Amino acid sequence: MGDPKEITTIQATTILISTIIGVGVLPLPLFAVRAGETSAPFVTLTGIFLAALGLFILAYLGMRHPQKTIITYSQDIIGKWLGRIFSIFVICFFLVLTSLAAREFGAVVVTGVLRETPLEVTVIVMLLLASISCRNNINVFSYIHNFYVPMILAPVLIVVAFSLKNANPLYLRPVFLGNDLRGMAAGMLTVSALFQGSFIITMIIPSMKSPNKALKASFWGILISGGLYLLIVIATVAIFGPEEIKQIFWPTLELARTTAVPGNILQRLDIIFLAVWVLAVFTTLFSSYYFTIHSLKELFQLKDHKMLSYFIMPFVFFLAMLPQNILHMYEIIQYIGRAGLLITIMYPAFLLIIDFLRSWRRKKNVAKPT
Repeated sequence: MGDPKEITTIQATTILISTIIGVGVLPLPLFAVRAGETSAPFVTLTGIFLAALGLFILAYLGMRHPQKTIITYSQDIIGKWLGRIFSIFVICFFLVLTSLAAREFGAVVVTGVLRETPLEVTVIVMLLLASISCRNNINVFSYIHNFYVPMILAPVLIVVAFSLKNANPLYLRPVFLGNDLRGMAAGMLTVSALFQGSFIITMIIPSMKSPNKALKASFWGILISGGLYLLIVIATVAIFGPEEIKQIFWPTLELARTTAVPGNILQRLDIIFLAVWVLAVFTTLFSSYYFTIHSLKELFQLKDHKMLSYFIMPFVFFLAMLPQNILHMYEIIQYIGRAGLLITIMYPAFLLIIDFLRSWRRKKNVAKPT
């Protein structure tokens, strides 16, 4: 790779945190409550564990091939053509993921803040911002994430902390409602799908100073972002209750609206929360966009990814405009997210098994007496 190995373990962790915490923060409690009622925190926790499993598989694969990303080492493991075909699926999935994140951002901004602004304008502005930022190398990419992480984490934690004083623990009981296990399993997959941005780890590892610490970075990344998601679900359910949450599109935003800072220093926390959410969306979109163009560069063995940043923008915008309304958009997001787990968890697991078998066969052949 052309980029110097400058990314530290802490930087890798912050990239993961700011990539995972994104658009999904707002509807997360709604997804969890629809799936599990009072068991929403349990559904969220199982979703986090599934996402962590996928991330650890990716990190371990990356540590076995520290000089390459999944686009190149997949060709070594399963063969050139099969690796390329699977890589095209991965790239197309992240292209769709980028477009849905841009559309969801536009929908929230147009509905909640800029009611007179056309949806297309907000989506184009965010995509332009991401495509311009993506023209930098991977070290600048890591600095941008590092810069924004404290701004994303601190206000969300403040909102959760101050909101808990109005919590009603009865809304969280029973902790496990085992009536509809199928619905809970679907909810677990939806929650897990919100962590798919963590796939970025495969692109970070070749630029890390210590690629052998990728598992450590992954552990802290999923622990902090997953812990924050779990806290948001617990706080929202404990304040509104499952039945009320079902009537709200973005429960986390409603949580920020109803939360007051002691002493009335700030009466409208939701405005600050929305500003933070815009940053979180940008970092998530930035990562998935960067991953898409970086992977295209590696697939076609180009020298540079800069020319691709504007080239794919019309495709992303076109896909972002396809959902007819907010309801249709969330249906697509849930369906694509769940289906995408085949790409973000099952495919790396398949690669790891094949990789183990190949190395085991190689050792066996070496051990054979001539």
